[in-house]
Amino acid sequence: MRKPHGSHRWRITFILLGGLFFALGSFWLLQVINGNGLNFQAGKPSNEPDYVVTNFSLVRMTPAGQPSYIVSGTRLTHYPLDDASEIDKPFVRKLSDSQQPPLDTHAERARIDQGNSRVQLFENVLIQRDASPTAKNLTLKTQQLTVFPDTDKMETALPVDMVLGTSHLTGVGMKADNAASQVEILHQLKIDYPPVRR
Repeated sequence: MRKPHGSHRWRITFILLGGLFFALGSFWLLQVINGNGLNFQAGKPSNEPDYVVTNFSLVRMTPAGQPSYIVSGTRLTHYPLDDASEIDKPFVRKLSDSQQPPLDTHAERARIDQGNSRVQLFENVLIQRDASPTAKNLTLKTQQLTVFPDTDKMETALPVDMVLGTSHLTGVGMKADNAASQVEILHQLKIDYPPVRR
């Protein structure tokens, strides 16, 4: 006896439809799982740190392979979203290839951003440089200072207190070019010169 062709076709149709529903169900389940994963990621804060380093020290080199800056601190926290780093108790030493002594900078905290081309120092910023045959001793105090290591410049809009050699300068706002040995106090400049010995 021959089987009718209609029942065979229905059986194949049900198998194909079952396979199609299974494939669509698997695709739907995969989308739900991935969607929940994305929603979980979206619920995270947008700029969580990706690494933290404690008691660190790093050296930035010149193109000629000589040390240019030494940066250290008690804690460095890196944020991947804007590729910025925050430093607790930063210490920055600017090394010079000339006869000038190093320029040391201390602060309570710092932020390095813009591709490591800007360092913002905050709270109790202190810059010191010893005297040398070519430069006077320097002490500078302020509450905020922005340093541009690549161009060797620094600036602040806040009050500054500076001792240069035996002179004492105070004012509000400052721009300095370390490479050119130029300092400009922007407002309310007051200078105390000691009397000249004869």
